[in-house]
Amino acid sequence: MNAGLAVFLQLEGQPCLVVGGGQVAARKVERLLEAAARVTVVAPQLCPELAEHSHIQHRAECFQPAHLESVRLVVAATSDAAVNRAVSVAAQARGLPVNVVDSPELCTFTLPAVVTRAPIQIAIGTGGAAPLLARTLRTRIETWLPAGYSLLAALLARYRGQVSERITDPDKRRRFWEQVLDGSIAELAVSGQEQAAAQQLEAMLQHREPMRGEVYLVGGGPGDPDLLSFRALRLMQRAEVVIHDRLVAPALLNLVRRDAERIHVGKQQGCHTIPQAEINQLMIKLAGQGRRVLRLKGGDPFIFGRGGEEIADLAAHHIPFQVVPGITAASGCACYAGIPLTHRDYAHTCIFVTGHIKDDTLNLNWQTLVQPLQTLAVYMGVGAAQILTTGLLKHGMDPTTPAAVIEHGTTPRQRVYTAPLQQLPELVKTHDIKPPSLFIIGKVVTLRSQLAWRD
Repeated sequence: MNAGLAVFLQLEGQPCLVVGGGQVAARKVERLLEAAARVTVVAPQLCPELAEHSHIQHRAECFQPAHLESVRLVVAATSDAAVNRAVSVAAQARGLPVNVVDSPELCTFTLPAVVTRAPIQIAIGTGGAAPLLARTLRTRIETWLPAGYSLLAALLARYRGQVSERITDPDKRRRFWEQVLDGSIAELAVSGQEQAAAQQLEAMLQHREPMRGEVYLVGGGPGDPDLLSFRALRLMQRAEVVIHDRLVAPALLNLVRRDAERIHVGKQQGCHTIPQAEINQLMIKLAGQGRRVLRLKGGDPFIFGRGGEEIADLAAHHIPFQVVPGITAASGCACYAGIPLTHRDYAHTCIFVTGHIKDDTLNLNWQTLVQPLQTLAVYMGVGAAQILTTGLLKHGMDPTTPAAVIEHGTTPRQRVYTAPLQQLPELVKTHDIKPPSLFIIGKVVTLRSQLAWRD
């Protein structure tokens, strides 16, 4: 369903018409009056709430198309479906925006649920499909959005002209405001300390330091955007350029600010788009230009993500950086597949290994991997399924050990297959398993039949 284009109409002093005199109409009238519109209500009778209203014009009549003369916007809120339809037809014939309560098919616009911290407004719309859901979301936002944001907005408005005069470069000006919003000035304003906030803002404006670049090394998790941390999302919205891997889910990239430059450096076995050393140099170069760089990785950057190598180079070049951990694939995919990695009866330890092949071999400590009461989580193992299975069996693992393959874990495309270890290569081949995928090997896999909550 197309939710339409979200806009804010300037209705101050503009004539608007509400057809209907009941409680529903009264709520629409209040919304229009909050926007400083001039409201006329057409209805044979008014409910007590509207009857006592001194800021509306009442025409005690049944609706006629002539009522639409010189009107800028129309709302139909009667209990008569035929009247509501007639209002919609007449308004659309004149090219007037019209809203018909509880009849999205008759509307050319809908009224969203609104959270107000004047002059801030947050509108939540569903295109008329689920008004109750919009109201529920509004209630939730109300609980965590401080009332003091209105004071912060007033402070920013007061200094907007001065900042524009002193900082003429748009990028530097945007970054100045972002520093204001991310620091103590915003906190002072929101808490009601307006004078202290203004003093700090003036000092910052008069004694500005050169903007410094920074790198955010962020773990995006296994794929489901809901598994991101708040801190990760905040930095994703601040970044001016994002360097991302092939395994980063598209849904995660959609959460990065829209105007950020995107650079794909994805690597896959046998095909390295950009060598690791060049990725490191790219981050250093961009941050050296004063830009905020998001290095976005799937899973956790410190678990088979080469994050340690990247920040070592950043530190050597004195580039400021932050690291945000992500839910690693083994944890997220196992959870969504209903397979606990440890269990009192089946596994006391869990080992993470990578199936990265070099010179047609896997350089693993096989004896360590073949232990009782242990779970193996194998990353990047699709291309190494046969070598991995052969190595484990050769070093004594039971051929009937349960194994699972999780493809696109935590996402709507998730697929999970199970089989004895000896059949793992055939399982990968039969179902044409592609990366990103994870293997889980161990007795905990048997619990999936009971715990597959996503299924």
